[in-house]
Amino acid sequence: MTSIQPVVLCGGSGTRLWPLSRTGFPKQFLCLTGNESLFQQASKRLAGLGSSMGAIAAPIIVTGEEHRFLVSEQLREAGIEPACTLLEPAGRNTAPALTLAALAAMEGENDPVLVVAPADQTVTEPAAFIHAVQAAIEEAASGAIIVLGVKPDRPETGFGYIQTHLSDFVEKPDAAHARAYLQEGGYFWNAGMFVLKSSVWLDALGQFRPDILLATRIAWAKRSTDSHSNARFIRPGAAEFSIIPSESVDYAVMEHCPGSRFAIKMVPLNAGWNDLGAWDAVWNVSEKDTHGNAHTGDVLALNSRNTLAHASSRLVGLVNVENLIVIETPDAVLVANKSSSQDVKHIVNALIEKKRDEQTLHRKVHRPWGWYDTIDQGGRFKVKRIQVNPGASLSLQKHHHRAEHWVVVRGTAEITNGDTVLILTENQSTYIPLGEIHRLANPGSIPLEIIEVQSGSYLGEDDIVRFEDHYGRSSQ
Repeated sequence: MTSIQPVVLCGGSGTRLWPLSRTGFPKQFLCLTGNESLFQQASKRLAGLGSSMGAIAAPIIVTGEEHRFLVSEQLREAGIEPACTLLEPAGRNTAPALTLAALAAMEGENDPVLVVAPADQTVTEPAAFIHAVQAAIEEAASGAIIVLGVKPDRPETGFGYIQTHLSDFVEKPDAAHARAYLQEGGYFWNAGMFVLKSSVWLDALGQFRPDILLATRIAWAKRSTDSHSNARFIRPGAAEFSIIPSESVDYAVMEHCPGSRFAIKMVPLNAGWNDLGAWDAVWNVSEKDTHGNAHTGDVLALNSRNTLAHASSRLVGLVNVENLIVIETPDAVLVANKSSSQDVKHIVNALIEKKRDEQTLHRKVHRPWGWYDTIDQGGRFKVKRIQVNPGASLSLQKHHHRAEHWVVVRGTAEITNGDTVLILTENQSTYIPLGEIHRLANPGSIPLEIIEVQSGSYLGEDDIVRFEDHYGRSSQ
């Protein structure tokens, strides 16, 4: 029986879906369709494949170090226990990510068929998806490299293309070429899903990009493993991984396979696929009213058509507009023409150039113990609303530049303040002096909510010295 190993590639920043998608909370962790995140949907699709050809192993997840707790929490919510989570110290594109997964999958003399899928796609017809993947697994078991292709229904510049006979791979063409491919026929969108044996991938990478294979093997040999909250994290050597050439699966291997000794085939995927790469794609798959409007949150629209509006924290009103995208968050608002969805990434690039935080984190920031929301701030103060999950705690820490005042508004707080440990409940408060070692914990069965007022000369998140942490984090 064939051994089948699902692999979820959970990297990327989703810049074209700003301001909902940010580097600290990218699009794969957002609920853009339905009640589950794109990552949860992808993980469930692969975990639920089922096959008469062999056993489906628990999925291998490849993600960035900074997203490890988002991955763990969302898998826990979805009821999925991964085989392991491979943590990349830095983004090096999909070829090194797949190589890490192949090396992990081959431990113990295994050579499974890898079913590789990105974490940021939607599929509306799961039965058709399973049928296509099972056909791909059958071909891959005999040594072939399988690419899943989607028949295009529009000239799309946000997707890569492959020819029916796999004589050409095109990475995100311009509008003129996309129209030509659609008119010519014989071109499919590259779904970014691959099915192949671990040994075949390593062999092909060694043939076409031996530098990537060697560098990734060296980083893998320097790996370390730790576990937190039943999550098995594997970290390749950080210094070794940082020098791996950054390259995609397509450029590193797939485009070189036609005419080589490697058999590469395409299996059509007709399953309502979309990678939700930009806001117009989100509009395409969203439920709409009779005027073509797709609205989420507190939105009022008058005489408006074909709009996408998302209100996160306040009322959004639309009057006599068409083909607009309006995305509201507590700290940023995007207004764009739907036809210019691909250009949102230029706003993100401008934010990066100006070193602004709005491209990195939301005002509400998720942490392994809960979350905090910065509700006000000034020159020497910052006010946060903090929620700590039942049984969770922050690190034992101190700050060099700020003092903190805490007021409990809900639940029970166990507070370490120097040599003192005290229990506070609703409407009680305490003061943490500058430089004092302290910890906040929730010993109760309901979420703990406090208001924190910081005061001092510097209020940045990097002013943390950690002495003890349940989540394996070092000092910021």
